[in-house]
Amino acid sequence: MAGEQDVERGGEESRAPLLAAEPSKKSSNENRCMVYLSTFVAVCGSYAFGACIGYSSPTQSAIRRDVNLSLAEYSLFGSILNIGAMIGAITCGQIADRIGRKGAMLVSSGVCSMGWLSIYIAEDALLLDIGRLATGYGIGVFSYVVPVFIAEIAPKDLRGALTTINQLMIVMGVSVSFVVGTFMTWRNLALVGIVPCAVLLAGLSVIPESPRWLARQGKRKEFEASLRRLRGKDADISAEAAEIQENVETLERLPKAKLLDLFQRRYLSSVMIGVGLMVFQQFGGINGVSFYTSSIFEAAGFPSDVGTILYAVLQVIITALAATFIDRAGRKPLLVISGSGLFLGCLLLGSSFYVKESGVAPEAAPALALSGVMVYIGSFSVGMGAIPWVLMSEIFPLNIKGAAGSFATLVNWSGSWACSYTFNFLMSWSTYGSFMLYAAVNVLAVVFVIKVVPETKGRTLEQIQAAISSS
Repeated sequence: MAGEQDVERGGEESRAPLLAAEPSKKSSNENRCMVYLSTFVAVCGSYAFGACIGYSSPTQSAIRRDVNLSLAEYSLFGSILNIGAMIGAITCGQIADRIGRKGAMLVSSGVCSMGWLSIYIAEDALLLDIGRLATGYGIGVFSYVVPVFIAEIAPKDLRGALTTINQLMIVMGVSVSFVVGTFMTWRNLALVGIVPCAVLLAGLSVIPESPRWLARQGKRKEFEASLRRLRGKDADISAEAAEIQENVETLERLPKAKLLDLFQRRYLSSVMIGVGLMVFQQFGGINGVSFYTSSIFEAAGFPSDVGTILYAVLQVIITALAATFIDRAGRKPLLVISGSGLFLGCLLLGSSFYVKESGVAPEAAPALALSGVMVYIGSFSVGMGAIPWVLMSEIFPLNIKGAAGSFATLVNWSGSWACSYTFNFLMSWSTYGSFMLYAAVNVLAVVFVIKVVPETKGRTLEQIQAAISSS
């Protein structure tokens, strides 16, 4: 590569700050430890995300009773989270580009903590809604900046697995909120929501900033120091540093991208991939299935408490397993498998309602509903849940990452709201017809992945972006 040759021609003086002894087993362990620690700190934000999502379900009756809320007032409290997340999505890219990935996580943690405190002290609907809006804003920022930060610090052989932990921690946050919320008061559960934010705030003081962001800011010394902390003090970082610097210098010659610039020819492929995956992730029916799991089981005649527990356990297990082999199997094959399984799950769910309503074989409805939900959530956890966020963090060039990431995140949250809002209307129109529509969307998702989405396994971020730009 040209970048490597430039480093070699620079002589000993230019090589001195970058080169060191041959990497040893000890330095490799140091490398992994700092990357793992930085990832752990970042995914505390993902856990906070899940805790916010899972908070409203187990606390509904207690909050309505204690604060004397009507059903409409509680519905506003629950749904205003999405509004806050949309606002967070609009601003997250600019915040992360201006004050850094760590700075954006700092802001998000602070806003989330204030939101939880507002909920904790609330005696009326106003403070509850303000707190819920604030936590929504925080998770809107987290949903973008956490996978981007992890992708920018991780070695290419670990990037997929570490970024997938983002989704695993979201799932864990939701599940723990469900369980803990059954025996803890809603005010104390709000205080528990501050814990991951506090851990993240403390951890930010000991982990490095994203070296790619530092390079983009022209902070050469800080960039090299960050990269060396992440790769080990005895590691040879010259090739990676040269590639990052070369990419940054190329991007600096381009004008800073605004929202309308995303639709220029040079960026269209990466934007289409990132936004398209977010659209298919949401409109494939995930929020309809996850938010209304209990009512789906009840309507099909299966015990809702048993089904919900099985759902939560399976989601955590499959998401954890997916994180272990995403860098071996690749993003694209897992997305195809996931989309195909989502299609099958929708067919089974649609069939369960059809046989019950038509009277053809009503006794088969509960088994079809259970198998449909399990296949659906297992398939979503394998790929479509985490991989769109992994790919979003990989495919956007640095100069448009803020604007494009904000746009993709906004599309995701808007789709989340639209899917959850329309689900009950669709079910009142036709129960089995609703799942046939979701099945059709998932077929289109598989076609989209096969035709449009590139494989990014084993490539550096710079190689991925160069390949997409030239396609």
